[in-house]
Amino acid sequence: MNDFTDLVDLASERLGGAVLWANDEFFAEKDNLLKSEDAIFAPGRYTDRGKWMDGWETRRRRTPGHDWCVVRLGVPGVVRGLVVDTAHFVGNFPESCSVEACSAPPQAPLEALEAATWTEILPRTTLTGGARNLFPVAHAWRATHLRLRIFPDGGVARLRVHGDAMPDARWLGRPGAPQDVDLAAVEHGGVVVAASDTFFGPRHALVMPGRARDMSDGWETKRTRRDGPEWVVVRLAAEGALRRVDLDTWRFKGNAPGSAALAVGPSADGPWTEILARTRLLFHTHHVFDAELSEHAPARFARLSTWPDGGISRLRLFGTPSRAGREAWGLSRLHALAPDEASAELLACCRCGAWARRVAEGRPYASLAELQAAARRAADPMSEAEWLEAFSAHPRIGERRADARGWSAQEQSRVAEAEQATLDALAEANAAYERKFGFVYLVCATGKSAEQMLALARDRLAGDDRAREIARAAEEHRQITALRLEKLVLR
Repeated sequence: MNDFTDLVDLASERLGGAVLWANDEFFAEKDNLLKSEDAIFAPGRYTDRGKWMDGWETRRRRTPGHDWCVVRLGVPGVVRGLVVDTAHFVGNFPESCSVEACSAPPQAPLEALEAATWTEILPRTTLTGGARNLFPVAHAWRATHLRLRIFPDGGVARLRVHGDAMPDARWLGRPGAPQDVDLAAVEHGGVVVAASDTFFGPRHALVMPGRARDMSDGWETKRTRRDGPEWVVVRLAAEGALRRVDLDTWRFKGNAPGSAALAVGPSADGPWTEILARTRLLFHTHHVFDAELSEHAPARFARLSTWPDGGISRLRLFGTPSRAGREAWGLSRLHALAPDEASAELLACCRCGAWARRVAEGRPYASLAELQAAARRAADPMSEAEWLEAFSAHPRIGERRADARGWSAQEQSRVAEAEQATLDALAEANAAYERKFGFVYLVCATGKSAEQMLALARDRLAGDDRAREIARAAEEHRQITALRLEKLVLR
């Protein structure tokens, strides 16, 4: 049984998936590869290049080599399985294929992707013509792009990339400025994990972007001939408290449910707390509920119940992720990064390559506290040279040196409140400290005023033991690292 086909298609054009490049598309265009509908066959339909085919088809190769294309996933994620569909390609399908994955910025040009680290997630495997070729994938890391290679040439109707969505962090908003986001949206990592019935419409359509294209683009049950309810369970992208529910029966004009209710809970099995009492629904209507919602504790799952049966095109669940939800989401993303990518993220917290590798190798971590404890242990074997490497990544206290994440400016935010005389004295203390000890004056600046940091600098300048001062700076750095890991995880 290939359970992966029940997961979201990360490459779906509905989510923004695209075939960016192909070395050849002579007979049929590469863009057909990700069409959401199944491939069709049109007897007797020809173009000036040959038989029209609903898929990607290259010319017959007369030189050594093979053909390939590069796909940008609509939503980054961990790939669990692939469907290489050769529907209607029976005398012109490739003999075999392989697939590689990489992680890169969504706007990365072809040159950058060519230089990226590609990992083979499907070794060269024989294909069957006119069939859905299903391949489970055992790959643990987050991917943004795939490269499909076909040997030596031929046509593929559709490519489906099923997996767990792992989008970029910006969808969460800033931790200090909570905002309501759609916690059910596929593009944010929400997913419908169970449904009572999906006879006419797939459950994943319920949380896809945009409004329904037609009646097939929604969740619709059979006519049950009973009182109901029918139901779906949504795993939210992150734990949060819901503040608004959008329930859309658009396109369902004679077959929308008569009423609906919503409950939330900590797991897919409940227990459930009703936050929207059973409410009448109208046909072909966008319903919005906010004042009608009951206050509730942050939840990870939501259960929509409908009476008696019928179809709903979209469900939007707007809310604010809780701190626990942000923590769990941030850790899961860190765990899904390839080792080199995880190390690169961790280097923003402590600029020591050996330390970052040790922390990355220790994944997964059950909590932020466990990650911070592991980071402290990973710092124990650091040599003096490694500590100096880490210290050098920090700006001087009071210095306006930009960093990629803006963390230094946040940590030294109270320095801006100081008078110029204090800033001048800090600059003098920084210079004296570096002349005396040979490295930057380092202090965990979060929450400290410029006057406090100046007093600490003068106190430390009174000492003469360089090894002791390195140890003291290292302890300050450990505190900074713990705070930065919190920022990394909570985003």
